[in-house]
Amino acid sequence: MADETPNPLPPAVAPPSSDDNLTLAAAVAADKEEESQPPPPEPEPEPEPAPAAAVTVTVTESESTAKEEEEEEGSLSQPPPVKEELLPPPPPPPAAVEVKTTSTQEQEVVSAAAVAVAVAPVESEKPTKQIPHSVVSFKEESNLLADLSDSERKALQELRQLVQEALDTKQFTQKQEGQVEENKEEEEQEGEISIWGIPLLKDDRSDVILLKFLRARDFKVRDSLLMIKNTIKWRKQFGIDALVGEDLGDEWDKVVFMHGYDRDGHPVCYNVYGEFQNKELYAKAFADEEKRGNFLKWRIQFLEKGIRKLDFHPHGVSTLFQVNDLKNSPGPGKRELRLATKQALQLLQDNYPEFVAKQVFINVPWWYLAFYAIINPFLTQRTKSKFVFAGPSKSAETLFKYISPEQVPVQYGGLSVDYCDCNPDFSVSDPATEVTVKPATKQTVEIIVYEKCILTWELRVVGWEVSYGAEFVPNAEGAYTVNIQKAMKKAPSDEPVVTHTYKVDELGKILLTIDNPTSKKKKLIYRSGRSLLCPSVFSFIDVLICCLACQRFALGCIGGFVLCI
Repeated sequence: MADETPNPLPPAVAPPSSDDNLTLAAAVAADKEEESQPPPPEPEPEPEPAPAAAVTVTVTESESTAKEEEEEEGSLSQPPPVKEELLPPPPPPPAAVEVKTTSTQEQEVVSAAAVAVAVAPVESEKPTKQIPHSVVSFKEESNLLADLSDSERKALQELRQLVQEALDTKQFTQKQEGQVEENKEEEEQEGEISIWGIPLLKDDRSDVILLKFLRARDFKVRDSLLMIKNTIKWRKQFGIDALVGEDLGDEWDKVVFMHGYDRDGHPVCYNVYGEFQNKELYAKAFADEEKRGNFLKWRIQFLEKGIRKLDFHPHGVSTLFQVNDLKNSPGPGKRELRLATKQALQLLQDNYPEFVAKQVFINVPWWYLAFYAIINPFLTQRTKSKFVFAGPSKSAETLFKYISPEQVPVQYGGLSVDYCDCNPDFSVSDPATEVTVKPATKQTVEIIVYEKCILTWELRVVGWEVSYGAEFVPNAEGAYTVNIQKAMKKAPSDEPVVTHTYKVDELGKILLTIDNPTSKKKKLIYRSGRSLLCPSVFSFIDVLICCLACQRFALGCIGGFVLCI
């Protein structure tokens, strides 16, 4: 994963109740079928690129002669009738699913984000099937006391008191025969009981932890306390604190990885289930009970490391954004995968409450709709509002709705390369601009240059199938236009991102032209940057001028560039 600074991967957890069987039944059903996708994201207004100190960027669009565009937008804006549409099913393993039980208690079933999704082999997409219309998008609750309702504040206060009583009476100490001495040490340390490195009480982050358990149990205080006790007991039995420091290898790094942040600052975790098409990798993870146990340990360790990098202060980001790639996911006939999924599901729903802000499923096959149709009646509105589904043709567009293009990995349509490879020209902090290129139109990006410099830009059109060209037009009257890149057709198999550098010796503008001859909308993503040219003799005054111009500290000059930091 690229910028894997925060390595958190949270499984949505749900409150198990007397109806846990119903929850598991729903999860198992999830492991048998799948597909669906929430209503296509509303088209976002085309952002205007922020002009650099000496560069101005504008975008112009030529007249369109195609009608398909309007038809396509019309079909997207009108969701299919609710009665006829099949709502998207959460993939078996990686989603958190809340299930309505016979009682008023809601259960959130954490789909084994920790395990691979058992999905049927991908069949050819059938355009006749529409991705389901999604419910109102989930809005994450605030952890600030002032934003809680009176009943929620009261429940939090009651839970604090119950936790304090439990600490005073040593209720969190696991008592077992033959372990008197060990229990004695535990009792002496019980005043320091913590979860994910955070004390249950007397810390400015404690309330956020308690609120997670309360929300998982619908603010039922005693149920929340019981869940906390069971979680602490399980963590001791599983040896979580020691597990975090173990070296479990990197065999599954391509299956689950962290990369960047979403638009709200949540660390993004990618679950790539197609990696399990590799028979050798699949065998290492699920061949027998011991291997399944090792994979589960690795997944729990990955999750724990990620969680500990979250910010549990009331104003902080304490949840993850999950992307689940269902492309080429293994089929439901994989018995080993089902067993691992069920095992992980139980652990996650019981011990990791409210750690997922959004579950986005991409490359969802058309047949996945059937699974969601079965599970949908059992899902709470809260759970369904966290799910977003997108078929192969809408995956990149859907990701851009929640994650900026410069934060999305190249393999998913964005501009972000793996941090190990690193991009010498741009970083994730350099914003990109999105432009929709309508069918049968030409889109021109105009970069106006006000001073001599070295201009660098990178761009891509998701799926290409368009022509791309670049030229420099000087301001001087009678000057010749310079053809930087002759217009040429770009195929989907071509290099996903194009990068160009041009030395501007005179004022003018660079025109980037995208010609879309297809009947489909295309998403253009681009960004640009510059380096100042410098004189052959570089004096202190020259350095100072360069510093003032680009507002960065200049180190020196090499090959006509001012080196800045």
